[in-house]
Amino acid sequence: MHCTFASLRRSTLILLSLTAALGARAWSDEPIIPVPNARQIAWQEAELGMVFHYDLHVFDGKKYGQGGNRITPIEDYNIFNPERLDTDQWIRAAKAAGARFAILTATHETGFALYQSDVNPYCLKAVKWRDGKGDIVRDFVYSCRKYGVKPGIYIGIRWNSFFGVHDFQVSGEGEFREHRQAYYRKMCEGMVREICTRYGELFEIWFDGGASHPDKGAPDVLPIVKKHQPNCLFYHNEQLAEARWGGSESGTVPYPCWATFPNFYSHAGDTPRERVKLLRTGDPNGKYWMPAMSDAPLRGYNGRHEWFWEPGDEAHVYPLEKLVEMYYKSVGRNSTLIVGLTPNPEGLMPEPDVRRLKEWGDEIRRRFRMPLARGHGGGRTLTVDLDRPQAINHAILKEYIAQGERVRAYVLEGLSDGSWVKLYEGSCIGHKHIAQFEDVTVTQVRLRITKAIANPLIRDLSVFNVR
Repeated sequence: MHCTFASLRRSTLILLSLTAALGARAWSDEPIIPVPNARQIAWQEAELGMVFHYDLHVFDGKKYGQGGNRITPIEDYNIFNPERLDTDQWIRAAKAAGARFAILTATHETGFALYQSDVNPYCLKAVKWRDGKGDIVRDFVYSCRKYGVKPGIYIGIRWNSFFGVHDFQVSGEGEFREHRQAYYRKMCEGMVREICTRYGELFEIWFDGGASHPDKGAPDVLPIVKKHQPNCLFYHNEQLAEARWGGSESGTVPYPCWATFPNFYSHAGDTPRERVKLLRTGDPNGKYWMPAMSDAPLRGYNGRHEWFWEPGDEAHVYPLEKLVEMYYKSVGRNSTLIVGLTPNPEGLMPEPDVRRLKEWGDEIRRRFRMPLARGHGGGRTLTVDLDRPQAINHAILKEYIAQGERVRAYVLEGLSDGSWVKLYEGSCIGHKHIAQFEDVTVTQVRLRITKAIANPLIRDLSVFNVR
């Protein structure tokens, strides 16, 4: 709670400043536009998170095959034996990259639960590891809190190879199937209740492939999360989506990428092509606040795309320059970036991955830790002064999104040798936009908003010289 409230306190102070800058213009005169709730604000402000994928097939020594793992149970679940499990090491690696939250796959497509479930017998109680008393969800959440990273949980209920479930539907016919379907629904609801009540406050709950709709026979998960985790971002089912998938697993979104959407359910659209386009770009006229998530596995380079550890896959860790590009095209385009990490059979993050994550975090901090000048304000024009003529080539722009996305078009200009020159032109700002341009030596930078649907509220304009 303290993290969310702290962010809201900071935002309130900025809002008061921006309101003063606008003078006596009344808020009541402005149009009603979509705004985020506190959970969505916290999620967007977090900007970068990691998702740790761990399941039985990490231990089988084979390449991961999603289609087969969804329908074929693991022959011997006692292959699960992470003898050197160290979730502290996982979270240190995530934090070194700059992650503010981390998510663990408590269950994935095998159906095996990485905690002590009382409703799902296919869990850590069943294995010999740690005498059947291990709880990786508990260890993971503890490590997150130890290192100041917000914990989230990924729950896979759409597929379960152990119980013979595909797309929420159990196999079989007639009364036999009906009873098994009812059992599976109750079991899934029980697992969600366990996750929501045993581990303290969670930052996000992510349902693998969505959680369908209870009217279609799927587990009724939304009321459970709302009751027990009121401050947790819900992602997602056909009743509610507080974020949306960004349309690819490349870790990037196109520009512009708006946080608003035309439908309360994230997979809206009449055709597959229309749905994907909307997921990627959003809709500036959408009625619902639903910011985009960009996701990609760290081991996704050079033709590979691995969410789980596989033997001999170290060469496919993204190079540093590709990760920096990914950051610009996700966080820098009004999207929250979530990167998939792959603990190995020993229970450790592989050393090449750990090194690359630290290099990435160090590089982003090097580029953007110290702005040359910054400012904020309300209205159509905002100017910041540099203390002397200096070369710049980047700017970070942020709107005060608690009052919605108001800007529709803008120009960034620099005062160079007594004349204003155009540095950059754009449309969407939202929570954050990184503008990159050629080196220009300036004494002032001016943001001119040329189109807006309400009084613009700029939370931050910062300028940098990145080398």
